[in-house]
Amino acid sequence: MRKAFLRKAREKLEAMREQVLRNVRQDLSETREAGKDEGMDTYDLASDARDREINLILGDRDREKLAAIDEALSRVSAGTYGICESCEGEISEARLVALPFTRLCVTCQAEREREARLTRRYEEDRSFRRLGSTESEDDGG
Repeated sequence: MRKAFLRKAREKLEAMREQVLRNVRQDLSETREAGKDEGMDTYDLASDARDREINLILGDRDREKLAAIDEALSRVSAGTYGICESCEGEISEARLVALPFTRLCVTCQAEREREARLTRRYEEDRSFRRLGSTESEDDGG
C-alpha cells in the first residue's frame, strides 16, 4: 500500500479516535450534571434513568469503536493495514476510505453477513418450531 495513503489513514484514524474520546468526555460531564436529582419528581427521575441507560448503550458503542480504531492503528504500525483478516487479500482503498477501521474485504464481509443471516433465520425457525410443538402438545394432551 502506498505510504501517502497509509499516512492519511493514520491521520484519519487518530482524528476519529480523538472525536470519540471528546464525545465520551462530554457525555460523562453531562451525566454528572444530570445526576443531581434535586427537586425532580418521579417522572423526571424515570426520564433521567432512561437517558442514563441510553448513554450507557452509546458508551458501549463508543468503546467498541475506540477498540476498532486502536486495532486499525496497530495494523498500520505493524504493516498489515489493508490486508483482509479472512482471505489475506488486499482491501480496496475505497473501502478503507469509507470504513477506515474495517478488517475485512467486501467479499469476506458479505459472506459473514450472509452466514449471520442464515444462522439467525435457522435460530428463529428452530424457536418457532419449538413454540409450535409446545402448543400442539398442550392441545392434544
